[in-house]
Amino acid sequence: METIRKQSPQGANNVFPVPPPLPGLATNCWRKGFFINNGSAIRGNSYVSTATRDLWDGLFDGGYRADVTIRTDNDGNIHAHANILGMASPVLRGMLKRAKGFGRKRSISIHGVPQDAVRVFIRFLYSSCYEEEEMREYVMPLLVLSHAYVVPQLKRICEQQLEQGLFTLENVVDVFQLSLLCDSPRLTLISHRMILTNFKAVSETEGWKAMKKSHPALEKELLESMIEEENMRKDKIRKSKERKIYLELCEAMEALVHICRDGCRTIGPHDKDFKENKTPCKYRACKGLELLVRHFAGCKLRVPGGCIHCKRMWQLLELHSRLCADSSSCKVPLCRNFKEKMRKHSKKDEMRWKMLVKKILRTKRRAGGGGAPFFVSSDSIS
Repeated sequence: METIRKQSPQGANNVFPVPPPLPGLATNCWRKGFFINNGSAIRGNSYVSTATRDLWDGLFDGGYRADVTIRTDNDGNIHAHANILGMASPVLRGMLKRAKGFGRKRSISIHGVPQDAVRVFIRFLYSSCYEEEEMREYVMPLLVLSHAYVVPQLKRICEQQLEQGLFTLENVVDVFQLSLLCDSPRLTLISHRMILTNFKAVSETEGWKAMKKSHPALEKELLESMIEEENMRKDKIRKSKERKIYLELCEAMEALVHICRDGCRTIGPHDKDFKENKTPCKYRACKGLELLVRHFAGCKLRVPGGCIHCKRMWQLLELHSRLCADSSSCKVPLCRNFKEKMRKHSKKDEMRWKMLVKKILRTKRRAGGGGAPFFVSSDSIS
């Protein structure tokens, strides 16, 4: 083994063995009909060399000294070797111990799936290999067999094949039911989301109709999930709209202070002079607020409830007063007056205002902008 010599501070030579390389991901590719895995050419999909696979496939196909007969549907028979089956599957090992036969021959049964699927399954127990076409055709029976007979390697392969392209709208209901039976939580989640996303199309498939007859309780659960998903989507949209409104109100409050304190475009404090080369305002709400302030100043129905535009201005002024941290030095009109009138409000109105102020401050904080220096903190609102 190669060594590394390291000079210590005291001058002594320390010898360290070179660590082995870290295990890397297999480099897989197709070449001239062969599957290349870390430089070894193998046919189909496998993790062993071609020679090893041919040896095990030949043993299975030739049935040399086979001592087990597997009975399948349609009176089919598959010959295999008990030692290999018992080593590959603990369930088959238990079945073989209980099996009866003539002489040294034993017989077991695997029913409920096509005979060819059983053949692909048994072949995998020999060589850990499969053909692409057979996997596409029998992926669901193979998933059932791998779960029932505890062959985790094949089960993972079936799950990956389904995730990587063998899902369709036609079979997603069947996959969902099998994933529940075969304890495949990832497949359950993926198929469940696919059903909810394409619910209208999936509900018209034969798989859905068959599930409706055989498992009405499962159909009810899916319908309830669909309703819950729709409610969550509507709730998300509602919260998004509310968040947008709170942010707009917060920006309007900042723009109102900006207009009354600094002046903006054509309106502002009497002691401010406007410059022709003044940079554009960063507040999008300024233009609308300027128009609202001009209307408010000249409206003859300015009393609350007399004009909808003035009513909106009254509400904005009161909202500002509740957000304002220092009414004594604030230049926004009527700020101090509204602060004093708060005591005369009913408890119900006061709670409503406080809730609005808290939501505005919380939304502003979550948006990452922080609070404006002239705003009160949310902690000070009881």
